[in-house]
Amino acid sequence: MVPDPETPICSAKGCRAAAVWVLAWNNPKLHTPERRKTWLACEEHREHLSQFLGVRGFLKDVVPFDDWKAPEGA
Repeated sequence: MVPDPETPICSAKGCRAAAVWVLAWNNPKLHTPERRKTWLACEEHREHLSQFLGVRGFLKDVVPFDDWKAPEGA
């Protein structure tokens, strides 16, 4: 099944599933504290991507995709 081009997809390498989570993160060595970069995750990859960011101290928040509000100016 080919995803709808308007449907955001998971950020995991090779995954084409629809995103249902937003993982907000930043690298404190590169970004100001208020800056948030985002990865999208399907249900299957949420934990893996969260752990990847978490062990590096980058993960700031995990929010359901439908509830995500991008910061002003993003």
